[in-house]
Amino acid sequence: MPAKVLGLGHVGFYVKDLELMKDFYANFMGMTLTKVGPLGAFFSADPEACDHEIALINGRPSLDDPHWIQQISMRVASLNDLRDFKRRIIQKGYQLDRIVSHASAIGCYFRDPEGNPTEVFWLTGITSWAQIGVPIDIDQPDEKVMADVRRSYEVVRNVAMGQVPSPETLKAIREATAVAAGR
Repeated sequence: MPAKVLGLGHVGFYVKDLELMKDFYANFMGMTLTKVGPLGAFFSADPEACDHEIALINGRPSLDDPHWIQQISMRVASLNDLRDFKRRIIQKGYQLDRIVSHASAIGCYFRDPEGNPTEVFWLTGITSWAQIGVPIDIDQPDEKVMADVRRSYEVVRNVAMGQVPSPETLKAIREATAVAAGR
């Protein structure tokens, strides 16, 4: 039987005024800022259970722009389920954008039949509070995949919940991403 999603993981959308939206989700909605960096900010209603349900991403050119959805993300149960989705995405001819380690998860980003950004992700069991997306080959044996995930985590392990990574950590993220992309 093919893999299936377990449920909605998070919704990502583009915002024009990140500070305004951070204030809304933190102070009006009462959510916890869990990850923040140059790309945007992530919020969770319960960080112990889920590191984010809302992803605010810089980049909405105007409030009149109807293209505000950045992605819809859904969780899968296992690394093998993620591999099954990758295989079926390719088999169906859907656009596969990238597969990356976020340390806390591995995300497979693709486009649905109408071109909408979609992610299926598997939680690795590692808690990480940094925005990181290092390319990863999930077709390797499990041990090698997890070794790559741990390497991603080592780059960002010092980032605390809700804190912007230091300039040194941001540089290390860029370097790790470049090295992994050059495989």
